[in-house]
Amino acid sequence: MLNLERLRTLDALARHGSVSGAAEGLHITTSAVSQQMSKLEREVGQRLLAKNGRGVRLTDAGRLLAEHAARILSQVELAQSDLEAQRGQVVGELRLSAFPTAARGLFPLALPALRERHPALRLRSCELEPEAGIAGVVRGDLDLAVVLDWYNKPMALPDGLVKASIMDDPADVAMPAAHRLAGRDEVDLAEFADDEWITWGKGEFCHEWLMFTLRSKGIEPLVGHRAAETHTQLALVSAGLGVCVAPLLGRRPVPAGVVTVPVRQRVRRHVYVVWRADADRRPSIRAAVQALQEAGESLG
Repeated sequence: MLNLERLRTLDALARHGSVSGAAEGLHITTSAVSQQMSKLEREVGQRLLAKNGRGVRLTDAGRLLAEHAARILSQVELAQSDLEAQRGQVVGELRLSAFPTAARGLFPLALPALRERHPALRLRSCELEPEAGIAGVVRGDLDLAVVLDWYNKPMALPDGLVKASIMDDPADVAMPAAHRLAGRDEVDLAEFADDEWITWGKGEFCHEWLMFTLRSKGIEPLVGHRAAETHTQLALVSAGLGVCVAPLLGRRPVPAGVVTVPVRQRVRRHVYVVWRADADRRPSIRAAVQALQEAGESLG
């Protein structure tokens, strides 16, 4: 009889492509991954892993068994989902991720409410950028991911995912209090053509959105500084180092010396939660979505 947890380890190795990636996805140590794989090899009587430089790769037998493992685990997940739906109880473990400002703005409201209503539900959360959160849901490492796109740049979702809206998150331009436009009621992005921008990391979805939006207005943006966190960006603005786009979610408190002004043609992010369609019947998924939407409504 093949051990389900060892098949889960093999599946994680196949999906992540490395022992360290599998360990991170399963929230166990790399030595535990190696031990599980050694036991699985003894069970099947064949080598499933082979050395590949400093890492490992799946043998032909390993790839064959990994394909079966993925199907078996999918059926087990579907069975668990059906049983949970039949009982109608919010139980088990729920793994969630959110991009940083949503983790700071939504999780402190939604997760305590969810735990209070459903004490038998174990919650595990982490911060992940939207692309990584979506990939985690697709792989099965996460049950839910809070993600975003922008009003003029939607994010494509892979097939097999379901989404629900949480909130629309308006964004202003943040600038030093001494900036020439700080006293205005509204601004146009084109008015910042000569300013240095403080933005997100290169390649991140929000950074690419900002570059796309400014260039569509005929502005070739001058990027002076990069920071992943909104509060870090605002601290740089406060120091007089440039301007940034500051979404409402997660930006409070705005530091002294910073003024936020709305954009005349409103700029906003769409914040939503995604999960796998084959888990749609799970009461715990539905309960978490409801708690996140209530948190979004209270912030909105």
